Amino acid sequence: METEFLVLRAFAPGIRAELPFLMPTVAGSVRLGTLSTFVYSHLAGSTRSVEELTAGPQALAREIGAALAAIHDLPRALVSNADLPSYTPNEFRQRRLNELDQAATTGKIPPALLLRWEHAMEDVSLWRFNPCVVHGDLHEDNILVEGQRVTAVTGWTDLRIGDPADDFAWLVASNEQDFVDAVLAGYTASRRDTPDNHLLRRAALSAEFALAQYLVKGIAAGDPAMVAEAEGMLETLANDIAEHGGQPISVEPQPTAGTAPGAGVSDGGPGPGAAPVTVLPVPAQPAVEVVPVPVKPAVEVVPVPVQPAVHVTPIPAEPEQAAGGKQHSPEAADDTSTAALPIINARQS
Repeated sequence: METEFLVLRAFAPGIRAELPFLMPTVAGSVRLGTLSTFVYSHLAGSTRSVEELTAGPQALAREIGAALAAIHDLPRALVSNADLPSYTPNEFRQRRLNELDQAATTGKIPPALLLRWEHAMEDVSLWRFNPCVVHGDLHEDNILVEGQRVTAVTGWTDLRIGDPADDFAWLVASNEQDFVDAVLAGYTASRRDTPDNHLLRRAALSAEFALAQYLVKGIAAGDPAMVAEAEGMLETLANDIAEHGGQPISVEPQPTAGTAPGAGVSDGGPGPGAAPVTVLPVPAQPAVEVVPVPVKPAVEVVPVPVQPAVHVTPIPAEPEQAAGGKQHSPEAADDTSTAALPIINARQS
């Protein structure tokens, strides 16, 4: 409620005066501890079910279209000045893809739906639109009607700049094409910008994908009844699409099972105008050719003749001394003992 209070404060009296319907006005608030209670002014009119709206007159359908156009023609500065979310077409598409990845991890979504949604979200041509101010939570419970006139629109918590198709999702989900066409006619006549050609396709995608978002919320809340309800609705949707084809949600046709996107070839052979592709086997080749190299020693060793460390030269024997002399033997010459010393007698004086 506090979020809606902040959003409603962004609507100046001049902006409210240009709208063909009334908006909630906060008459006062009371804070009790951490809780705040807001008091709103009375709004004329009452809510009606989808069945009552679709069975109503064409004039009411055109009134709903005009109310949608008035919301989408609001100045974008209203949202940016209030610091509310804003998405470009590519950012919005990427956000949807991220949500799809998150939903796929639950393992509770039929594979056929995952493939259908993924193909539509990756179809870039589907997402060429002019971003505008979007209510974000528009459905029959947030529209007050009196007679054939829309008197008020409530539930402004999810106001943002994004895809206008989001506000048409609840209409497309009604499966009442005449009612949808009448609303779209009133919308086109009242809008300043011409709606893009794929508005209803993205609206149908948003209506289907809302079931996956509901499932993820149930798992996050730990609500088994909510999860079981979401699984049942997803299974019913998958069966209806398998039997009846479902509403178109993408520009490019979805490839059949086993066909890669853009390949033009199905399981049964090449498609029309597609040339067959012949795949030739390629002999296996070693990555590197190895050539044997003779092993050589790192150092060549050459034998060297062994030489003595010191060269000894023999000395010839000396000739004998002259006659009368004595012959000295090698041993006598080399004798260093005391016996070789002469003994001298010394007399005491």
